[in-house]
Formats: sequence, structure tokens, C-alpha cells
Amino acid sequence: MLVSRSHNAKKIMKVAGIAPITATAVIASIGKGEQFDKGRYFAAWLGLVPSQYSTGGKPQLGRITKRGDKYLRTLLVHGARAVIANLGDKTDRLSLWCKGLVERRGFKRATVALAAKNARIIWSLLRHDTDYEPIKNNSCRIIFKME
Repeated sequence: MLVSRSHNAKKIMKVAGIAPITATAVIASIGKGEQFDKGRYFAAWLGLVPSQYSTGGKPQLGRITKRGDKYLRTLLVHGARAVIANLGDKTDRLSLWCKGLVERRGFKRATVALAAKNARIIWSLLRHDTDYEPIKNNSCRIIFKME
């Protein structure tokens, strides 16, 4: 299987909601993510950011744009849906953030928000060649390799 031979695929599969199919699809589509300057641009390319309207100098955020790679967006959203559906009584930082978001905004918006967050994390891991390690004391960190 391609995942067992790909260091990058193994690295991004440590993120909650990312399975082998999603990992290989992301790597096949963007490689190391060098074509995007920021994680937000990658999320926008996937269509996971809200459209913006401005009136009277006040920005209004609309629905997600749904532009870009529909297959990758679908995989990320399904992975996020699985994470949120299985929160249960977990007390790690990501779970608490997701629970709060579900209470404030609803299940579907929380799912898309987590998918966008995962897209940005994946971009960061690939672009900066870093490792993702969730920490047990309600936080997570990305370890940068200094060479």
C-alpha cells in the first residue's frame, strides 16, 4: 500500500479524521503544498472557507464556496464528521473545542470548521516538514525540525 511507503502520508494520518485514503489523496493532489503560501489558501482551494461580501465597510461571511477539489473536500468533511460524532466524554483540547462549536453553531457548521482546521494543519505539516503530536494535557503541538 502507498501509505506504508510514504513518510508524509504517515505523518498526516496522525491528525484526527485523516485516514489512509484521505492522506494519499492529499499527497497526490498537492505534494508538499508548496503552491500555497498559507494554510488558508489551501483551505480556500478546497472550498472550505466562507465567501465574503462587504457592505458599508462591514464584511459579511456567507456559505462555504465549494470551489476546488470536491473529492478532497468530501474526504475531509467525512473525516471531520466521524471525529465529531465520536466525541463522547473526551476531554482533550480538540474535543472540547469541537463540543463548544457544536453547541454554538450546530453539527454541520462544526464539521466544516473542523475539516478546514484539518486542511490547515495538513498544509502546515507538509509544507514545513514537521511532525504532529497531540499532547495529553489538553493541547497539541507541531514540532519543527531545525537543521
